[in-house]
Amino acid sequence: MDVVVIDTPQLGDRSYLVHDGTVGLVIDPQRDTDRVEAAAREAGVTITHVAETHVHNDYVTGGLELAKTHGATYLVNAADPVQFEREPITDGQAVRVGSLTVRAVATPGHTHTHLSFIVDDGDKQAVFSGGSLLYGSVGRTDLVAASDTVGLTRDQYASVRRLVAEARNDAALFPTHGFGSFCSSGPATGAGSSTVGEQLTANHALTDPDEDHFVQELIANLSAYPAYYAHMGAMNTKGPGPADLTVPESVDPAELTRRLEEGEWVVDLRRRVAFASNHLKGSVSFEYGSGSNFTTYLGWVLPWDDKLTLVGSQEDVEKAIRDLSRIGIDSPDAAVGTEPHALAPDAAVASYPRVGWDGLLAGRADGDTVLDVRRADEFAASHVAGAVNVPVHQLLTRMGEVPAGKLWVHCGTGYRASVAASLLQRAGRDVVHLDAKFENAEAAGVALDKAPAA
Repeated sequence: MDVVVIDTPQLGDRSYLVHDGTVGLVIDPQRDTDRVEAAAREAGVTITHVAETHVHNDYVTGGLELAKTHGATYLVNAADPVQFEREPITDGQAVRVGSLTVRAVATPGHTHTHLSFIVDDGDKQAVFSGGSLLYGSVGRTDLVAASDTVGLTRDQYASVRRLVAEARNDAALFPTHGFGSFCSSGPATGAGSSTVGEQLTANHALTDPDEDHFVQELIANLSAYPAYYAHMGAMNTKGPGPADLTVPESVDPAELTRRLEEGEWVVDLRRRVAFASNHLKGSVSFEYGSGSNFTTYLGWVLPWDDKLTLVGSQEDVEKAIRDLSRIGIDSPDAAVGTEPHALAPDAAVASYPRVGWDGLLAGRADGDTVLDVRRADEFAASHVAGAVNVPVHQLLTRMGEVPAGKLWVHCGTGYRASVAASLLQRAGRDVVHLDAKFENAEAAGVALDKAPAA
C-alpha cells in the first residue's frame, strides 16, 4: 500500500490517493481533479474507486466528476441525501480495491453521516479520518445547526474512541482537515504525519477522560468560520460539475472603468504593498501571494455570487481562478496586468498610507481610531488599548458602526487589514493600513489591554 498526499494549503485540507501499485482509491478529492489525475499517472495506477468521508462544508468536491471521468465506483454514505448516482456504503461495509481492503466506519461528529475508512493490505494499515480524528484534535461540530452542536460534539467524542479501538496503533493516520482549515477545532497541530498510537497519547479528544469537560471545552473554543460554508453542502449534495479553469479574455479598459464607476467588485491580486501605493479607485485588495489566505477571505468577505473581476498578473489570475473554483466561485472575469494606469487609463487611481507600529505611535492624532479587524475571540484575548473591533468578515454589513475620522486599520499580520483598508477607502473613509504583526505591538511600545489569565 502506498499513499500519495494531494495538499491544498489554500484551504487547509488534504486529499489522498491510496493504491497497491496497480489500482487506486481517491479519498476526498478537491474540485480541481487534474492534480489527482497527475498523481495517478505518476504512480502508474488506474483510479477505480473514489470515496467521500462526508458531504464537505469547506470546499466543492471533485469526487463525482472524477468518478464519471474514470468510470470509477463512487463510495458515498448511503444515508446522505445526494441527488446523483453513487455506490452507497454503510458502517462496517468492506470494499476491495485491488489487493487493498477498505472498510467504512461510522464516525459522526463533524457531520451526522460522517464516515472514516480503514484500509489494509495485510502488512500495513492506514486510517482516513476526514473531519473526525485530526492531528491533536477533531473536526468542528457546529457546522450543521446550532441545535445539533452539543449532540454532535458528544458523537465526536465517542466516534474517535471507536475509530482508534478498531484500528491498529501503528496505523498511519490521514485526516482531510486540520492543516489550517476552519473545519478543524481545538488545538489541531497541523503536523505532517501521525499514527493512531501517537494520537492516543497526544489528542485531547482521546486523553480527556471526562466527556462533559471535553464537550464544554471544544464548544467554548469554536470561533467564527467562513460564510461561504453555507453554500458548500448544498452544492455537494446536488452534485457539482467540473471546474472551469480557463482564463477569460482580458476585460478592455473602457469596460473595466465602467465596472469600477458602477461599483462592481474589482479584486486586485497584487501584493498589498503595491496596492497601498497605487491602485484603481474602487478596487479592493485581496493579495494573492502564496494563496494561503486569498480563497478563504474573499469567499468570506464579499457577497456570495456577486460578479467579480480579477486584476493581476497572468500567473496570479490563473491560480486565483483555480482556487476560487474550489469554493464554487466559477468563471470570474479578469483584467490581466499589474499596472493600474495601463489597465484602465481613464479610471481614477488612489492610494493610502501603509505604516508599522512606529508609524501609529508617531502619527496618530487625538480623535483617530484604531480599528482592529481580527475575529472577536482574538480581540478579546488582547488588543490595542482603546481599539474598536469590527472583524473583516463583518465589515460590509457593519460599516455604519465604524467611527468617524481617520482609521488606523490592523489585524494579526497585515493581510486582513489590507482587505479592510481597501473596503473602507472604497466606502469613502480615510484609512491608514497598519501592516504589522500584532505579536510585535507591545514590544514596539503600543499599550495593550489583555484578558485576565485563566
